Amino acid sequence: MPTRRRFLGSTAAAILTAAAPISTFAQGDTSGDVLIRGAAIFDGVSPDLVTGSDVLVKNGMIDTIAPGLSADGAQIIDADGRVMTPGLTDAHTHIMWNDSIEELIYSSPHEYAGVMAGESARRMLQRGFTTVRDAGGPAFGLKKAIDDGVIPGPRILPSGFFVSQTSGHGDFDPRHNYLSPYFTGQIDRAYLRGWTIIADGITEVRKAVRENLRYGATQIKIMGSGSITGAHDPLDVTEFTFEELQAIVQEAAHWGTYATIHAYSDQSIQNAIRAGVKSIEHGLFASEETMQMMKDNDVFFSTQFLSFTIGPEQAGMTGDAIPKYLEAQAGATNGYERSKSLGLKMAWGTDILGTIDLGPLQSQEFVARTKYYTPVEILKQATSINAELFERSGRRHPYQAGPLGVIEKGAYGDLLLINGNPLEDISLLAKPEEGIGLIIKGGEIFKNALS
Repeated sequence: MPTRRRFLGSTAAAILTAAAPISTFAQGDTSGDVLIRGAAIFDGVSPDLVTGSDVLVKNGMIDTIAPGLSADGAQIIDADGRVMTPGLTDAHTHIMWNDSIEELIYSSPHEYAGVMAGESARRMLQRGFTTVRDAGGPAFGLKKAIDDGVIPGPRILPSGFFVSQTSGHGDFDPRHNYLSPYFTGQIDRAYLRGWTIIADGITEVRKAVRENLRYGATQIKIMGSGSITGAHDPLDVTEFTFEELQAIVQEAAHWGTYATIHAYSDQSIQNAIRAGVKSIEHGLFASEETMQMMKDNDVFFSTQFLSFTIGPEQAGMTGDAIPKYLEAQAGATNGYERSKSLGLKMAWGTDILGTIDLGPLQSQEFVARTKYYTPVEILKQATSINAELFERSGRRHPYQAGPLGVIEKGAYGDLLLINGNPLEDISLLAKPEEGIGLIIKGGEIFKNALS
């Protein structure tokens, strides 16, 4: 027995020793307070850079912004004139979606999706994204591991299960001989693995929302129209009745939060707005009348620009998804131009789907928007405007210590130093390895490549 105890002890020591560098990297530089001097500050709101002020981060939050600061024991960083921005945010990620949906749900072992997502989160933080709104997927465990400092990654505002009707965008089961669990008792792996809840009728959608909120959803994601990647729904289909949508919104409101909706067709978007949905995802086929409804009802437009400026293969589309992608691409320009001319509240999101190697496309979204927006407008979308959308979760918002997406006293200590001026050249953010010299999330340094 003593020999066995010694063997276990030495084995445990070896494992801990091998794991130490990973743990140190995952948790960032935890040396204490950070004082950054000599930066030109973009505060997330004003188009004018602030110069001559230092920024002190204490206990993970921005403590002071003023000239000539000093702080005993703080790590001092000389920005040398670089531009400081808030940490970047993404309002439409699927952080668990790092392969084909067939592989993630039906083919690979359950743990595969989690391992891939952990690596995806690490890479996302290294691209400068410190907070994301996840628009559907089993991200609750990943969120906890990141929040606990076990692995590196952005803060996550999870939507949890997609709420979908039978044959809707969240009905992933590819079989055509599928029979409902109400008749056979079989349970779809997409439900077992936390991806989607199929709900039909007012009673079922209420229960689906309540189950999602029980898990800890920050907001509710509805699948409200046909899709590009869906197994069974053509792009023009309108999903859920108005009464079903209204019930979903009411249940979310009972918990002080809101619903967002995947919707392409004009009818699905109108139904959603009338039901009280607060954010439209994609929405490219909305008429001018419908977009005016969005503006009148203070609804966010959360669409993507890069997705429809690249080809279907580069976007990770295969098989039946390609013609649907091309149909959406053909209507995208009208959607972009209408939303810009009406001045809709435009969120910054990417909706990158497919293999983990497509992740760097997230950063290319900055350049894709330059056809319609100035660099300052794009940076505001990716910081303070997204943060305004996140705040619609009310008390379900998991990060209540201070504001996100801005550089001000009391805000989260999420800061980037850019090697150049992104207010003049937004493409600096499209090349994060070269363009971003410093990444701080919650006062911890996760990248310092300053010379």
